[in-house]
Amino acid sequence: MTDVSTTAPRPPKPLRIFAWAVVAATFAFLINNYLTFWQDWPGGDALLLRAGELDGTGLALAAVQLGLYGAALLLPMLYVSRSPDQPLRADAEIMSGIVRFIIRASFWMVLLVGLADIVVSFMRVEGYLAEFVGADVASAWGYNESRAPQLHMPLVGIALVLALVTRTLGFHWLAVLVVLAELAIVISRFIFSYEQAFQGDLVRFWYGALFLFASAYTLVEDGHVRVDVVYASLSTRAQGAVNVIGCLIMGILFCWVILYLGMATKSSIINAPLQSLEITQSGFGMYVKYLMAGFLAIFGVSMMIQFCAYLLESWADWQGVPGGHAHHVHGEDQITEV
Repeated sequence: MTDVSTTAPRPPKPLRIFAWAVVAATFAFLINNYLTFWQDWPGGDALLLRAGELDGTGLALAAVQLGLYGAALLLPMLYVSRSPDQPLRADAEIMSGIVRFIIRASFWMVLLVGLADIVVSFMRVEGYLAEFVGADVASAWGYNESRAPQLHMPLVGIALVLALVTRTLGFHWLAVLVVLAELAIVISRFIFSYEQAFQGDLVRFWYGALFLFASAYTLVEDGHVRVDVVYASLSTRAQGAVNVIGCLIMGILFCWVILYLGMATKSSIINAPLQSLEITQSGFGMYVKYLMAGFLAIFGVSMMIQFCAYLLESWADWQGVPGGHAHHVHGEDQITEV
């Protein structure tokens, strides 16, 4: 945790509650989305809009779902009231830690699933799969209703465990993997005259993950491209004020639009492929297209949380609290680099 000057203003409770409530509401939205569209619960809005159509069980389930959003507001209020002097930068670091875990788990997921699925796809194309897993399993893995739960989901569970116990690998290795996968296509095509659909699928699988998973890290490192005319000439405090406004009216709102449009209904662009375990139509390709739709959800969630962290960091910059990442060194407004 960075040191905070004793003269720094006390962290504003409403801002901290707002930031943590957005984070909590994001997870409440994801849980409710799963309960509504995968488990056929009525939805929290059903308690408000069509309570008369629900039986006792339906009312109870709808109340639980609506209560998740209430908890998303209550828990941040309790947390902030119990830690009134918690620096904004400390809250931001906790949020960034959550994002780092999500991205780390996502990296392991695409690595393990990608390698396993391309091996299965190769053996299936060449007719070797039945020799290793048996004819029944080989036949079943020709359909994603079997391959996804039997092969992909256990690997996703392993990815979550690896993300908890290791800090060594991360999404930046995906850039190397993409290059190696593309190099393998070039070598197999021009030297061995061999190319299959699953080879291109792996490149797209890993490249999509690299593009979407790296966005939150790039945000915290201030590495996104800026069309900058005035910003660079501003003091650090002025830059903080600009970033606060940007996080509120563009960043957080943009992420909510992604999640809502992608997951509002069963036929939305994220929910539909995930529920149908969608695959490509390229013959014997990889069976991971449905996971690529999930990449959009990971992007929206990770960016949402990171924008909340960036909001707190930017507010601290605006208030002149030392200890932040200096976007601009400007006389007396300089902030210590960490």
